[in-house]
Amino acid sequence: MSLVRDAIAAALDQVGPRLRHLRARRGITLAALEKTTGISKSTLSRLENGRRRPTLELLLALSLAYGVPLDDLVGAPEVGDPRIRLKPGRVKGRTVIPLTRAPDGMQAWKIVIPADLTDPHLRAHDGHEWIYVLSGHMRLILDGKDWTLNPGEVADFDTSHPHWFGSTGDEPTEILSIFARPGEHMTIRTG
Repeated sequence: MSLVRDAIAAALDQVGPRLRHLRARRGITLAALEKTTGISKSTLSRLENGRRRPTLELLLALSLAYGVPLDDLVGAPEVGDPRIRLKPGRVKGRTVIPLTRAPDGMQAWKIVIPADLTDPHLRAHDGHEWIYVLSGHMRLILDGKDWTLNPGEVADFDTSHPHWFGSTGDEPTEILSIFARPGEHMTIRTG
């Protein structure tokens, strides 16, 4: 066997354990994943146990369901370039730059909020968020209270409470956001 075929076989052997670990960390059942992806529970189980080789079609469905890059599911090797190419996206009028690439665990983003994003639309979802204001002034509405955070200030809150953050309307705001899913926690140490 060639080195390339050996590397492919080794990567495919790790897909099952990677899928099982990801599903367990997210607390998702096979039945729930079946509903989300349309992939039968038996196929999902065989994928996780290594009794079925993943196809591109199955991996794409799982990548979308988990919201992770396909490379993370297959453990694609790095290609030798150490530079990280951050790919900004637009979410709810904000520019969002992912700072983490792990398929599970805490997620970190740099977010640029435009000055005109001032109309609150509260929402709630499972998890916990930590926000650090880099520049500008950020407006945070949480549990019916309205705060303005200045550069260097931090907000730390349970996202299951109705919340919204945006601009005060004076200038764009840049923040760092760390989001943890239920069961994940940050450890804060002071010296």
